[in-house]
Amino acid sequence: MATLADVARHAGVSTATASRIINGSPKPVADALRARVLAAVAELKYVPNAHAQMLARSHRSAVGVIVHDVSDPYFAEITRGLQRVAEADGRLAIICNSYREPDRELEYIDLLHAHQVAAIVIAGSGYLDAATAARLDDRLRAFEATGGRIAVIGRHEHTGDAVMPDNEEGGFLAAEHLFSLGHSDIAVIAGPPALTTTADRLTGVRRAARKYRRRLPKERIVHADFTRDGGVAATERILAEFPSVTAIAALNDSMAVGALAALRGAGRPVAVIGFDDMPIARDVTPALTSVRLPLTELGERAMRLALSAAADEPRVEHVAAELVRRESTWRLED
Repeated sequence: MATLADVARHAGVSTATASRIINGSPKPVADALRARVLAAVAELKYVPNAHAQMLARSHRSAVGVIVHDVSDPYFAEITRGLQRVAEADGRLAIICNSYREPDRELEYIDLLHAHQVAAIVIAGSGYLDAATAARLDDRLRAFEATGGRIAVIGRHEHTGDAVMPDNEEGGFLAAEHLFSLGHSDIAVIAGPPALTTTADRLTGVRRAARKYRRRLPKERIVHADFTRDGGVAATERILAEFPSVTAIAALNDSMAVGALAALRGAGRPVAVIGFDDMPIARDVTPALTSVRLPLTELGERAMRLALSAAADEPRVEHVAAELVRRESTWRLED
């Protein structure tokens, strides 16, 4: 079996440098150097000493959770599930907000690694940019090489245990619902274009458009932050540029709530569907039709994977989406 010295020799670095990188030392290391060491770890199939791993893990009472923004109701519900399972296992959950900034996410992974947490759960969306995704994957593999456990929610570059909400099918259900009600001129308020969650939900919307043979010009897909204010701004733009639109698919509930507010202000009767079915969806006026994901359950499942023993093969748990009809959508009269 390969030793730490073998890894260092193969990467052309000192044993101390290899150890710092593999063990997540907070001391800064050049990205190129880190990549060489991690490549050597993978090529030589280096595994840290099992006894040392056991000793390290026995003292790991904390788990790390990286979300995009815990004040976002989507992540608040997921975090509720994550914390519930962590607390039941006697663990302290450390919640980190990345605010959808990849560099901040990298910093948190390094910090959590340096603090020897037992596991890290990545609850935010993956990134479409290949270089960004690869950098994150390198950090996560380094953490795993020292006995740490990883679980992700959603589509990420990292190969390992994952809980996969069916975002594509959810996007299909949202658009299909509008088309089936007779709406042909629809617009979409999508999230940030850099995220896999946005891409997957849009893929489902486009699939529904093909099924119903409806046009969905790219100009009628407006990207915005996953926030109420983002939904307001996007809706105002849609109303100004596409006055014939009769329905809007907002790809999360916060943006949908903003869309409803903008439509009330404009006095426009436009149908709106959201996504995620957060608790507020049933309390707004009109009550919001949405695609439901069991958000708390997503968090619970991910934390259970993270705290369980590693399996021979990555475990992937799929979670279905479900349409919930309420008053914000209606059949378009001929």
